[in-house]
Amino acid sequence: MAETLAMLLLIGLVALLTLVPLIKHDGWWVRGVEFPALQITVLSWGALPIYVTLFGWDSIWDRAALAVLCGCSLLQLARILPYTTLFPKQIQRARQMRPKDQLNMVVANVLTPNRQSQAVLAMVRQCQPDLFLAVETDDWWQAELESLLPDYPYMVKHPLDNLYGIVLFSRLELQNTRVRFLVEEAVPSIYGDVILGSGHRVALHCLHPAPPSPSENPTSAERDGELLLVAKTLDPAAGSVVVMGDLNDVPWSPSLRLFQKVSGLLDPRIGRGLFNTFHAGIPPLRWPLDHVFCSGDFTLVSFDRLGHVGSDHFPIQVVLQHTPRAQKVHPELVASVTETAEAQGKIDKVGADETALR
Repeated sequence: MAETLAMLLLIGLVALLTLVPLIKHDGWWVRGVEFPALQITVLSWGALPIYVTLFGWDSIWDRAALAVLCGCSLLQLARILPYTTLFPKQIQRARQMRPKDQLNMVVANVLTPNRQSQAVLAMVRQCQPDLFLAVETDDWWQAELESLLPDYPYMVKHPLDNLYGIVLFSRLELQNTRVRFLVEEAVPSIYGDVILGSGHRVALHCLHPAPPSPSENPTSAERDGELLLVAKTLDPAAGSVVVMGDLNDVPWSPSLRLFQKVSGLLDPRIGRGLFNTFHAGIPPLRWPLDHVFCSGDFTLVSFDRLGHVGSDHFPIQVVLQHTPRAQKVHPELVASVTETAEAQGKIDKVGADETALR
């Protein structure tokens, strides 16, 4: 009896965790369940042989239970399959290396209470990125990271003690830089242009929206509104674009998939791997929250998850190469009328000012 009850509860939990994200509701308890798609897939797969061993598959109820588990595992698998090597790559790999056309980026959520600054500095000096974006930087972290200035003459900073401080270091020339507060007064983001060694200009957007959670925002409205506001103002056909940061969202979520369609930007993870970045300290509970998206005139040199630096996030390093002819082979992402209206509705919900980015 106990085994039956435990199995029924497990099946019910798998079904609930799989179906809840289908609800069009922005409550944290709905949107947060989108994150552990891989874990729920493993849970449903693991439950299948256990059920068959304990109860068999002879009765109609057994078959119904197995059908529920199979259906849940397939639905979860469909969510994460594009982020495996079994799926076609969305961004083609660079074939000929041209260093002056490359943009080498490291994104790191350093975790404000973390004090292992030497590990972060060593990581930056080893990776030698052109751009180093650090989030969750307070005044202490800002002071520690400024030892990078001899090698990174360009810097845009806004330290805060609320977990949303942000700083961008660059070896390459930055122009038109500014710090914006698009949706929430205490959540900054950085914008500007970075000039490649070849002289090519790239529009850069560095983001760290607040996640939906009971301790942050009770809904995903602010996060989604900020992401979609940025997406709506982008025009990859007019020039090169890169969006980078800890977006506090997983790539298979409806909000990030809508972000891609509205912005027209490509995801280097598709066809390559999950590259889970959070939680660095809990291996069974990891998902990809840190991202780089780019316009279709880039190819990918490399995408790597870096080592532990004392934070609850692993940093990522992404190297892109400006390759204009790649636009002919890359997919063109276009939002439908319905999707465009949905995005505008989410922007209007948080009262974001679209002119702030124009």
